[in-house]
Amino acid sequence: MRLSWNEVRVRAATFADEWSSAVRETSETQSFYNAFFRVFGVERRSVARYEEHVAKLGNSSGFIDLFWPGVLIVEQKSAGRDLGKAYGQAGEYFDALKERDRPRYILVSDFQTFELHDLDERTEVRFSLKDLPAHVEHFGFILGVQKRAFRDQDPANIKAAELAGRLHDALYAANYRGHDLERFLVRIMFCLFADDTGIFEPRDIFLEFIETRTSEDGADLGPWLRQVFEVLNSPEDERSPLLDEDLARFPYVNGDLFREYLRTPSFNAAMREALLDVCRFDWSNISPAIFGALFQSVMEPEQRRAQGAHYTTEKNILKVIEPLFMDDLRAEFERLKSRKDSRRRADLRRFQEKLGRLRFFDPACGCGNFLIIAYRELRLLEIEVIRELRTAAARLGQEELDVATLSLIDVDQFYGIEIGEFPARIAETAMWMMDHIMNNRLSLEFGQTYARIPLETSPHTWHGRGTSAGD
Repeated sequence: MRLSWNEVRVRAATFADEWSSAVRETSETQSFYNAFFRVFGVERRSVARYEEHVAKLGNSSGFIDLFWPGVLIVEQKSAGRDLGKAYGQAGEYFDALKERDRPRYILVSDFQTFELHDLDERTEVRFSLKDLPAHVEHFGFILGVQKRAFRDQDPANIKAAELAGRLHDALYAANYRGHDLERFLVRIMFCLFADDTGIFEPRDIFLEFIETRTSEDGADLGPWLRQVFEVLNSPEDERSPLLDEDLARFPYVNGDLFREYLRTPSFNAAMREALLDVCRFDWSNISPAIFGALFQSVMEPEQRRAQGAHYTTEKNILKVIEPLFMDDLRAEFERLKSRKDSRRRADLRRFQEKLGRLRFFDPACGCGNFLIIAYRELRLLEIEVIRELRTAAARLGQEELDVATLSLIDVDQFYGIEIGEFPARIAETAMWMMDHIMNNRLSLEFGQTYARIPLETSPHTWHGRGTSAGD
C-alpha cells in the first residue's frame, strides 16, 4: 500500500536529520540512496541499480551512480562540488543510453543540495537537504505519481480570491443563493485546502474526481458533490460496502462541516469549469488567515459596506496579540527554559498544561483572522516547549515522547461572535485548516505522524442569531 504524503514528509524529516553530515561520494552514496528510497516506502534494489556502465561517444565510458531505466539518472558528488558539471556528466550518460532507457528525470546532488530536472516538462527544482520534507512531492514518480504540469504554483492571494469570486458569481446567477450558497462555498473551500495539504490522501483526489467522474456539461456535478459531502460526513465503518471506490477514498471529516442538508446546486459546463479552475489552483500556499480576503471577494458590495467587513493583515494582528499575551507567555517560557534546577521539567510541563487551559475570545471575529493567528502562535510556542521537554527526557535516558499525546492546545479554546453566519463559518473552517498545518509542523519536528482527522473538537464561533457554528 502506498504511503501517504504526510507519512513521506515525516520520513523525509528524519532522513534529512540523519544524513545532515554526509559529505563523501565514494563511501556514502549507496547507503544514502538506499535510505532515500525508503523515505517513499520503496526498496532501491527493486527499481534501480548502482554503477551502471555506459559506453559514451568517442570510445570513452563511465558509470552512472544510480540508474532507474526509463525513469531516473542520479549523478552524486561530494559536498561542495559543482552540480552544473555533474548535470553535464549526467547528460552525456543520457545521450549514450538507448532510446527506451532514457529517463525523464535527472537528479544531481552533493548530499546537502538536491537539483532535480524534469526533462519532459523542462523544469528544474533546487533545494537543500533540510528542506526535503517540503519538496518530497517532486519525487512522486518514485511512488508512481507523476507531477501535474498544469498546476498553478502562483500563491497570489488576489488570484485565489478572484477564482473563488467567479465560482460564487456563477452559482448566484443560477439562483443558488443565501444560506445554502454560503455553506456550500465553505465546504468547497475546505475541500480545496484538504486536496492540497494532505488532509485528503492522495493529494488531488477531489480535483481528479470532478475531472474524471462528472460530465463535461456539468449536469451531474451537483449530485456527485452531494455524495462527496455525505461521504465526508460518514465514518468509514458505517459506509456501505457497495460505495463507489472513488468516493470511498475520501476520509471521514466530521466537525459538523458536512452534516447539514443543503439544496443541491445545478451546474452547466461553464460553472463546472469555474469549479475546476479553483481546484487546479495550488491552495497549499494560501494561509488560512487570508480566507477573510476570500470572504470579501464573494460578498455583495452593498452587504460589505453595510457590515463593514474588512481584512486585517497578519502584521497588524501580531501588533495586537504580541503585547496582549504572547510576549508574556514567551517571557515565562524563556525563564523556565534557562533554569537548571530539578523542578525545571515539571514546571515546563505545567506551563504547557497552562497553555492548554487558556481561553481566547474575539467579540467581533469576522472571518476569524485574530483567532487563527493567535492559535498558530500559541501552537508554535507549544512546539518549543515540547522540544525542551524531549531534550530533558533524553538527558534522563527516558523513552521518546509519544507525539500522539504531545499537543494540549486545541481549537475549542477559541471563541468568537460574528453578526453574519457566512464569516462565522469561514472562521470555523479556517481554524481547522490552521490546526492541520500546525499538526503537520509538529509531525515534521518530532518525526512522527500527528493528525486530528476526523475532527473531534470545534472552535466556538457564534453568528448573529446566537447559533454556534460548533454546536
